[in-house]
Amino acid sequence: MDDVLDRLLPGSLRRLRSGTGLPVAFAGVVPPGGARLLLTRLAGTRGRELAGLSVPTGRGLGGRVLAQAAPQRVADYAGTPTITHEFDRVVVDAERLASVAAVPVLADGRVRAVLYAADREARPVGDRALRTMAAVADQLADDLAGPGTAPDPASAALADLARLVEETGDPVLRARLRAIHGGLTAPAPSGPAVALAPREVQVLALVELGAGNAEIAGRLGLAPETVKAYLRSAMRRLDVGNRTAAVHAARRAGLLPPAR
Repeated sequence: MDDVLDRLLPGSLRRLRSGTGLPVAFAGVVPPGGARLLLTRLAGTRGRELAGLSVPTGRGLGGRVLAQAAPQRVADYAGTPTITHEFDRVVVDAERLASVAAVPVLADGRVRAVLYAADREARPVGDRALRTMAAVADQLADDLAGPGTAPDPASAALADLARLVEETGDPVLRARLRAIHGGLTAPAPSGPAVALAPREVQVLALVELGAGNAEIAGRLGLAPETVKAYLRSAMRRLDVGNRTAAVHAARRAGLLPPAR
């Protein structure tokens, strides 16, 4: 399972950078025992000094995430008194990172990985970026709960494109992006009919927009476990193994409402 997780991380880092707009992303896996975090994947870093870094529980920002199983963020890593600073030589001196956020990937009842996004400017990571990070972490957790295969890259790209449509302020560019998305996700001309329950459609539509399970639950007035149940049911009906593939399959089958 750890090999599968490590193969899925590069796609998650791409979605982190595109979804948050932060230039640096990296991730680590938690080996059996859960006492430390081992950084394995980097994107946008200046060098490779973060690779292979071992972060014990409770130490640094990632260690706090591991200990509390909850997101953490700092606007000025070097000057933050609430974290330990034994990793400053790499984080601050080598990479010049200032604003850093980290979120846990919860699967099998424990923290399986930690995802980081960072900026070299000392400015707070906003709530929207943190929600995007949580959505990426939720998606990764759901992918791990699937049959153990990596998600279709085309599905991930379409989900990113849908989020970009929502985030673009230029109305002309938004219309062009929406047309591109619509052309790529046009219903297949033939194939076996698939039906989804109304709640399954609502849940998948919010997944396509980048919402995590907790946000979906809040919007629809459901419990998070109920959201997960709807996702599992939709994946079973669509014969796919993860939430990203479910969105792609539902969009191609014409089951989701038009992108707004």
